[in-house]
Amino acid sequence: MAREFLDPAELPREYPRRYLPPDLPAGEWSALSPLFEDLQKRPLASRKDLEQALLDLSELLAAVEEEGALRYIRMTCDTTDPAYERAYLEFLEGVVPRVEEALHRLRVRFTHSPAWPDLPSARYEVLKRKWENAVRIFREENIPLKVEEEKLGQRYQKIFGAMTVEFEGRSQTLPQMAKYLEEPDRLLRERAWELIAERRLRDKDEIEGIFEELLSLRERRAKNAGFENFRDYAFRERERFDYGPRECEEFHKGVEESFVPLLRLLHRERAKRLGLKRLRPWDLLVDPEGRPPLRPFAAPEDLVQGAGEIFRRLDPRLGQLFQRMAELGLLDVANRPGKAPGGYQSTLTERRLPFIFMNAVGRDQDLWTLLHEAGHAFHTLLSRDEPLHMYRDPPTEFAEVASMGMELLASPFLDVFYPKEEDRKRSLAEHLYGIVRLVCWVATIDAFQHWLYTHPGHSRAERHKAWVELFRRFGGLEDWSGYEEVLEHEWHRQLHLFLAPFYYIEYGIAQLGALTLWQKSQEDRAQALEGYVRALALGGSKPLPVLFATAGLPFDFGPVPLARAAQALHRALSTA
Repeated sequence: MAREFLDPAELPREYPRRYLPPDLPAGEWSALSPLFEDLQKRPLASRKDLEQALLDLSELLAAVEEEGALRYIRMTCDTTDPAYERAYLEFLEGVVPRVEEALHRLRVRFTHSPAWPDLPSARYEVLKRKWENAVRIFREENIPLKVEEEKLGQRYQKIFGAMTVEFEGRSQTLPQMAKYLEEPDRLLRERAWELIAERRLRDKDEIEGIFEELLSLRERRAKNAGFENFRDYAFRERERFDYGPRECEEFHKGVEESFVPLLRLLHRERAKRLGLKRLRPWDLLVDPEGRPPLRPFAAPEDLVQGAGEIFRRLDPRLGQLFQRMAELGLLDVANRPGKAPGGYQSTLTERRLPFIFMNAVGRDQDLWTLLHEAGHAFHTLLSRDEPLHMYRDPPTEFAEVASMGMELLASPFLDVFYPKEEDRKRSLAEHLYGIVRLVCWVATIDAFQHWLYTHPGHSRAERHKAWVELFRRFGGLEDWSGYEEVLEHEWHRQLHLFLAPFYYIEYGIAQLGALTLWQKSQEDRAQALEGYVRALALGGSKPLPVLFATAGLPFDFGPVPLARAAQALHRALSTA
């Protein structure tokens, strides 16, 4: 259970505090306030003053963010515990807004210091760009709006965490039900899929209501900051300095031209091999040869042990890092009732340690999820010696290269879980098929977000119509006849729409980078791995194009690289 992981006293403190009191309660604003005031009053007349203040502020922010991460982890590990929920909400309401206000004042003071231009660009280019942008778009009146968004997101997670259905004689969570969609028995798959769909629809009105509140809050934040719409504001808020809406639209175009035809080709082949005239939504994950689902492990501890062996064989350094995570209890991989859906890697920012959360139920997909989240964890561990907390947080577009790249770099070692070559090839083929589906889904979700936030005041019916049109544009060949209402609400399952608006194109950008890394590794694994490790060690200290270049990857996600990636996937799937 979660309580095993969450006593900070049981975790090593390898980066001792130099500025903060050793017993600082980082969840109490009364204790934090004097420290922010001290930094606000400091002389910042010289480069030396600024750099020392940045280090002290870094230490303070890391402690505060770790407290928030601990409370979030506890709450998601057990959404039924009112104490965990209360502690998280108290932090959101009582600490986060005040920290945001204090941090804004410090950013203003730092960026207006006469010594600010003296900070060398080679070291501080990224920080300067981020902070100057943050000062421009900050509005104090947006802080409580952001807190309300966080609380609505927590409500959304609680609703999904509580969803269960009665199936096969017992109550099962929706993640547990997902494994039945891989079963050869088509009637069983259909019954399972219908139960999942019906359960989601039961809460559809509450979920729609939550989303409409989120839309209103986000539009208000954008207007407060002087933006015409939330999309343009979100691109600034997400610090997208190296690309914009136009490049995203080029990505949509490239997916439509290259990946959608590939997905539909794979669907035609799937229908033929299954002996079906038409695919239905419950036919998309089953093995087309009618073989039973791959079950790589029986117990969560077997998953952890096997993943550790994969990382040791890929690179002893990575194996040691993962083993240490396991020894420190920084993995919560098993699904259970009351646990929030999905998976993530969170960082305990002061101790500079990663924590992996997921919902494993014995599926092949669980193995790939752990490889993915471990890539994020390696990012945290490889960049932990960076002194500035602000630079230990990589841009999401490259953070996902770390995770998606790890999936593919680790793929030659699937024999740890699958001794039979047939099973290894099948697992990889299913994963590559999943990549094709993911890229199309990224285009769908991203294009939907562009529509949502450039059509303020739209009705619920208009939103459903726009969603279905985009789903058809980027989707496969499955037939949703009789389930039109389910399709209209299919976007409800994408938690990013609720918790992290406009955070999804990153997966498309990163997936292209990961596919290129995979192709390089097939030519020279050692060289590809070294580039990967070098780039991860930079954290977020360099601009996005430099991070890609350090890993030996181009920063381009337009139609041409998408076409190349689709061709590579087609070749690999043809021989799998």
